[in-house]
Amino acid sequence: MPATLFCFSCGKSLNFQDRVGIRETCLHCGADVHACKNCQHYDPKVYQECLEPVADRVREKDRANYCDHFTPGKKGIQNGLSQQDLLNQAEALFRKK
Repeated sequence: MPATLFCFSCGKSLNFQDRVGIRETCLHCGADVHACKNCQHYDPKVYQECLEPVADRVREKDRANYCDHFTPGKKGIQNGLSQQDLLNQAEALFRKK
């Protein structure tokens, strides 16, 4: 079944005809696609950052992994701030006036 997701790293849309392979990388930025941060179960606010209660623990959420529960997420960074936006906000917060 075709899958569409937004890369967690650059926010660009990615389309796949079949399931997402473990070695897939983003065509735009080179980030691993079969990673926790691209999965619909990923949630940084819950225990082990995963909503799937029986999934094995994955330490590096932005790297490819062999999780059997991986399901392409629709979130990506399109609904939030990019990594660069977050860095800019942090720098502005601590910048001396």
